[in-house]
Amino acid sequence: MKNTERDILIKELAEKYNNPAYFINDPVIFPKHFMQLFLKSKASLPDIEIAGIIASHLAWGRREMIVRDCNRAMEVMSWKPFDYVMSGCYKECNESLHRTIKWSDFARICSNLRSYYTLNDTLEKANAETIRAEIFGQKPDHRAANKKIHMFFRWMVRNDGIVDLGVWKKKDPSELIIPLDVHVHRSALKLGITKRKSADFATALEITKYLRKLFPEDPCKGDFALFAHAVSNVKIIR
Repeated sequence: MKNTERDILIKELAEKYNNPAYFINDPVIFPKHFMQLFLKSKASLPDIEIAGIIASHLAWGRREMIVRDCNRAMEVMSWKPFDYVMSGCYKECNESLHRTIKWSDFARICSNLRSYYTLNDTLEKANAETIRAEIFGQKPDHRAANKKIHMFFRWMVRNDGIVDLGVWKKKDPSELIIPLDVHVHRSALKLGITKRKSADFATALEITKYLRKLFPEDPCKGDFALFAHAVSNVKIIR
């Protein structure tokens, strides 16, 4: 495929699949639920953020399973994420919440969030390294693509009013990094956007640099195109 043809394809797919019709049963619905309540003064910004952190952390595998298990987490929280986190009383056992993620892992993240919100009023102040280490409790790794974190950032920052929420106003959509998972990486390789075989942060930056040429103010709009291109029958299944 010639570069011009590739660019046209990416733009067309981005326009088509940046559409809420493809995200009715997707983890983004959880922070979006609380955003709608927030607009009615029935939820807080931390409610949106915590729902987004939990949903993004569970965004691994079949979409139906992700949504099912996000629902389980929200039910344990009584659909009041901030109150649950700040209560300090969590469901904590070695049973699975989602795939290899246990309820004890969920409890640790809630505890880390409680510590964070004790000193801060929003996660917007945190960068990817902070969320990785201080919220998810993972070792620092400057090579990691941090797909879940950058997807969370995309939800919170992109502000076109279509799929993503745009509730954070101090971060610029032009500075977002593509959430690099196996599907997006596969598309980028197939389309000649990158030749890098490792789905690491350097690859995410390379793909983002290309997308920024097509969408200078909103490179992560290309996420919809690359993901759609990768999956069979162009279905959106994270």
